[in-house]
Amino acid sequence: MSALAISEGNALAYTHISPSSEAGFTFTCFNALSGDRGMWTDMIGAKLQAAGHGLLAWNFRGQAESPFTIETFSEPQIVDDAMALFESVQPARPVHIGLSIGGLFAMKAHMRGGAGQAHGLVLINTLRKAGPRLDWINHAVVRCAETGGLGLMRDLFSPLLMNTDWQEANRKNFLGEPAYEPLAADDGALMLLKSGIAADWNVDYAALRVPVLSLTGEQDRVFRDPSDIDDLSSKIANLTRKDLPDAGHMIPVERPDVLADAILAWAGKL
Repeated sequence: MSALAISEGNALAYTHISPSSEAGFTFTCFNALSGDRGMWTDMIGAKLQAAGHGLLAWNFRGQAESPFTIETFSEPQIVDDAMALFESVQPARPVHIGLSIGGLFAMKAHMRGGAGQAHGLVLINTLRKAGPRLDWINHAVVRCAETGGLGLMRDLFSPLLMNTDWQEANRKNFLGEPAYEPLAADDGALMLLKSGIAADWNVDYAALRVPVLSLTGEQDRVFRDPSDIDDLSSKIANLTRKDLPDAGHMIPVERPDVLADAILAWAGKL
């Protein structure tokens, strides 16, 4: 693991592996707000690296091993941090991958240009529209964390986010301890969840001129809105769309091999 110092008391923990092939890309992986870089390095990275590609995965400030001193997090600040990492590491031929809201951060970084400009974008359960439903969900997630911490949030939302195979295999690990502990106001996990409330989802999708791979888990019962996905997909000029009937929201966790194969097949045509 490496660390990029942002300022005193602020840093990003990251893993960077360069492509082993001249034709390889560096897949730069944007977490969801409650994610961890290990999801990419442990489950996806090995298959991408075996095909000659590189990997850049990091934790946002407030996630594990990425310390912070700031009082609030925000979408622009998270993208600023990503841009600083790209400037420092200079990943070879980057292709941004984003899970959930991480796809929004990936698009925003690409649109900034410079070191953030990508050869392509992979959006995993990202396409969604701002509105009362999304606002309600974002506030409900924060209220859960404030009331009973991440344990309560996972107990309530996991059966709606994950596919049935994962639910069957992991049900025994949930709803165990009756007591929940709220997160402190200055806990990084809670602060990151709060930042999602103010995220700007009004993206100019028609301005995305690089190839885009959009993957949607049909068993995502929280964020998936088929009509919104259809509408936003129609605005992306160079789109490859793949809907997965046997996956939910957390495709990198539920179907890592399927995800890696889909990315490799698409990247082979870039």
